[in-house]
Amino acid sequence: MQRIGIIGTGDISAAYLQIARDLRLFEVAAVADLDAARAGARGAEFGVPALTPDELLALPDLAAVVNLTPPAAHAAVSLQILRSGHHVYSEKPLAARLEDGAELLREAGQRGLRVGCAPDTFLGAGHQTARELLDSGLIGRPVAATAFMMSGGPEGWHPNPQFFYQPGAGPLFDMGPYYLTALVNLLGPVRQVGGHATRALSERVAGHESRRGERIPVNTPTHVTAQLGFGEGAAGAEVTATFIASFDVAGSELPRMELYGTEGTLSLPDPNTFGGPLRLKRRGSDVWEDLALTRPFQENARGIGLADLLDAAARNRPHRASGELAYHVLETMYRTLESAEVGRVLQIGSTTGRPAPLEASPTWLGGTGN
Repeated sequence: MQRIGIIGTGDISAAYLQIARDLRLFEVAAVADLDAARAGARGAEFGVPALTPDELLALPDLAAVVNLTPPAAHAAVSLQILRSGHHVYSEKPLAARLEDGAELLREAGQRGLRVGCAPDTFLGAGHQTARELLDSGLIGRPVAATAFMMSGGPEGWHPNPQFFYQPGAGPLFDMGPYYLTALVNLLGPVRQVGGHATRALSERVAGHESRRGERIPVNTPTHVTAQLGFGEGAAGAEVTATFIASFDVAGSELPRMELYGTEGTLSLPDPNTFGGPLRLKRRGSDVWEDLALTRPFQENARGIGLADLLDAAARNRPHRASGELAYHVLETMYRTLESAEVGRVLQIGSTTGRPAPLEASPTWLGGTGN
């Protein structure tokens, strides 16, 4: 089993450590954090050594290092990992700035190393089954898609909500990677985008008991609409998609995602989850059918993108949750806000292929699944 290190021991680190324990897809050799006490507590919780970041990067037998630091630090820490000679797998987004994401990919290319990036939820049973059905022609030629992330924002429950309302965050950068990555997995790269962005409130009020009543300035758009044009994607089709990401709504009954084809509609599961439900309405039918999921990972399996990267590096094949995919999504988000500012449709300069479908029994799964 290949050994990895984790830098950053915030809340999300528990998910990776739990998957390592439950599925045994990789072994966590050590964790590290600038906050030694936090690293020590997380290490003790999972029986893993806690080191400083420099000590972790000096370990000789790591197959990769996972970057779970705050988003503003992603680029700097990932560069440090690459320069220490290790493959890197980062939480989303790839970087806070587009130019930093490009630098990461250049650095990795020059060193012959790999960059992987969350989200890997598109590798879960729900969206992989949807990909299989789309590619089989079940709904005919895809013509359009919709995706909605509608919420009132995290300040009512999150213990540290300030970040969510600053540039580089907001609903687009916080949740957009899940939805946009899922769309690219299904439809291929984004060719162009037209954006519109607004901010309903100039400040928010924290509701968590540790900060109740604290006022939070809002310095980024909190309701973003993107009209996306996909070029040569699934079945060579040209497809348009509408994506709305909002922290400004009290509630919504809109579906998370739908994919429309000439012969039917697929209602897709929340792309921030791994399972279902997945439903089909055929053209001419009045009935929605519940579809069985045919791929592994129906439960929370954050870290399977890392397992795929490790196997891909060992077998010299492309990995699925790639840096190129993450950079393309990052550029799409940046161009969405830029389009909103300049008032015209913008072209997306980067491109990426659709990740290869995940097999029903991946070589690295070893007979284990959930």
